[in-house]
Amino acid sequence: MVLGRRSKALSAISCVCLTVPALAASDTGTDSTVVLEEMVVTGTRSEGTRLLESPVPIDVVNEKRLQQRAEPDLARALEFSAPAVNFPRPATTATAANTRPATLFGLAPDQVLVLINGKRRHASAVLNTNNAIGRGAAGVDLNTIPVAAIEKVEILRDGAAAQYGSDAIAGVINIILKSDHSGADTMLQAGTTEEGDGDNVAASAHGGIALGADGHLSLTAEARYQDFTNRAAVDQRFNRVTYKIGDPRSTDVNAALDAGYALGSGELYGFSTLSYRDSTNAAGFRVPGFSPIYPNGFLPLINPKILDGSVAFGYRGSLSDSMRFDVSHTVGYDDADFTVRNTANASLGTASPTEFDAGGVTYRQHTTDAVLSAALPQLLAGGNIAVGAQHRLEYYKISNGEPNAYVGTGADGFAGFNPRTPVDTHRTAYAGFVDLELHPFERWMIGGAGRYDHYSDFGGAATWKATSRVEVLPMLAFRGSVGTAFRAPSLQQQYFSAVTGNLSRGALVTVGTLPVSDPVSRTLGARDLKPEHSKNYNIGFVLTPVDEFSFTADWYRILINDRIALSEQLAGAQVTAALTAAGITNFQQVRFFVNGLNTSTEGYELAARYSTALSSSSKLSAQLSYGRFVTDIDRLPVNSVVPSLPLLGLRSILLLSEGQPRDKLIFNTALDWHAFTFSVDATRFGEYAAAPFVAEQKFSAKTVVDLTLGYAITQTLSLNAGVLNVGDEHPDLLSDPANQAAVISQTGGSFKYGEESPFGTNGRSYFLRLRAQFR
Repeated sequence: MVLGRRSKALSAISCVCLTVPALAASDTGTDSTVVLEEMVVTGTRSEGTRLLESPVPIDVVNEKRLQQRAEPDLARALEFSAPAVNFPRPATTATAANTRPATLFGLAPDQVLVLINGKRRHASAVLNTNNAIGRGAAGVDLNTIPVAAIEKVEILRDGAAAQYGSDAIAGVINIILKSDHSGADTMLQAGTTEEGDGDNVAASAHGGIALGADGHLSLTAEARYQDFTNRAAVDQRFNRVTYKIGDPRSTDVNAALDAGYALGSGELYGFSTLSYRDSTNAAGFRVPGFSPIYPNGFLPLINPKILDGSVAFGYRGSLSDSMRFDVSHTVGYDDADFTVRNTANASLGTASPTEFDAGGVTYRQHTTDAVLSAALPQLLAGGNIAVGAQHRLEYYKISNGEPNAYVGTGADGFAGFNPRTPVDTHRTAYAGFVDLELHPFERWMIGGAGRYDHYSDFGGAATWKATSRVEVLPMLAFRGSVGTAFRAPSLQQQYFSAVTGNLSRGALVTVGTLPVSDPVSRTLGARDLKPEHSKNYNIGFVLTPVDEFSFTADWYRILINDRIALSEQLAGAQVTAALTAAGITNFQQVRFFVNGLNTSTEGYELAARYSTALSSSSKLSAQLSYGRFVTDIDRLPVNSVVPSLPLLGLRSILLLSEGQPRDKLIFNTALDWHAFTFSVDATRFGEYAAAPFVAEQKFSAKTVVDLTLGYAITQTLSLNAGVLNVGDEHPDLLSDPANQAAVISQTGGSFKYGEESPFGTNGRSYFLRLRAQFR
């Protein structure tokens, strides 16, 4: 049966690819996937900085590498290209499964700053309140950016708040969009899994035209469809599969624009992205008898529709031969509306609807930047100084769902948004910075940056950073940095509010996720949130014995104080007594955000890169990189009101410290030989630990190998085929006896795996891709 489904899916893929007009690009080419002399713009404000000349470690994932990967979405492509990036894929959670953010070094998704063309990207409106990686965070959704629009991605593996502001504790991901003056590129790809599910199709088109003598308009459109995958086991209670555990069904439509036009002595520029996602994932199965509407039980489906967009425009140019300026304004918008289908509100009995408007959330951000930068060619052996200012305005709003969605026990699966008081808030932030780089000697660079940010809701934060790079031999340079960073508590963390009902031992209880300012939270010990503060240390070296080869090694340490986390659901006699003493009788279970968690992250990353032309028509490139990332919890927050109840339980602690792989090894190589391209990607994901149900379980390391073969049919048209996860690797089965017992009692044994796997649970899959490029 499985073979039959797979055969039909592959036949459909072949038909799709072979009937596409000859409009697509050659994936072969002779450009290397590893560019040793790549120019970088992240982590420095000096022009003309090469990758290996940077005083801080940077990974560059260029256009060829992104095209080489079969993943049509950005986050997965980065995960298999850079050891520090992780992209977990939870399956059954209402908020985490549909807005999956990436992480750096195993830290939180909101502890990495994302830039587009050097400008701050807005966060998602959706706060992850589920028991999944990124719990309590609202990160940036990288998959709203069409891959076909990207020239390269620069990943700065160092704290950079003194240069860029809040959120850059773990580092910076800077996405550089294409700025083509001419040409076009189209792509059509289709794939399926070994199990015959998860059928997916992606199509993109990109092109550029000239605007005037020196201007450009670069446009990209992309559409992706992914069907459900399901790795649920047979429910032993009913002898059938009742759950959907895997990737959600999703339709994504993305677009991007990048433009520049010469005006006076400078350039008027702008860029924009627009994304719409219609996604559906399943909650937990509700057994027969749960609602009279569904005598055989039911599986609620959660359907968010997310509109995300940004527009940036500015003017940059030169005031003199050595002085440059850049003034810009960026607007970001993210809106998510949730619908719950195939469900019921059990407390309404037979009168319950089966579909509910669960409400939504909206986040907006306005950022104005002004930077003045001057080269210092006459000072010592040269240098650069930059000064700048930033103003940011943020808005956050929660829209109530319909009353039937949250009255009583609420819509099963996801009762939606029901804030105790209306949430429609905003804040402002101002910042000023100075960034200096000097060369006391030609082969020695020292740098320093200082920044002050002031927020209307919690006050100010000052950060600093010092860097240095010294070339002791033409082939050997040492580099290092030390500095401080911070992350402001997000509006989502400060103001998220939802109240639902739940059955506990047959009685209806009120469950609240409340802001720290709410009187109920205050009664149970909540305090105003403070910024997270960190100290970052990095030291490493760069070895380039020949032009075709480089080796880098970097050690880092990140100490974070007052990390923000979402507490456990506080309940029990002591909670009831504390609330009753304060005159609060309508809440029985409460959770809120807390500070006071201190962590230390230590590790290192090694990377060897090689690229060479074997002949006039062939090229070989390879990269071997390894990163190890270990986070320890140094202090846990304590509840002064109910000290016997832990604010963070075992599952939350593991998600913060051990829920992501401790190390990762990546080997990728590509051979271009005449009209053929052959690439091998092998990624070893290290051990991690989680508490999927009730007990801690260690999950062993797994290696995922991907193979791709490409053929240039003509100079314009190419065809690629590949197998992802050749070995059909899956995460370890849930084997702990306590977890097995919980799985059987709670879900009839439906869960075979945990939801923290860094490479998902889909197993082996196949793809075909047709590309045409016109230059």
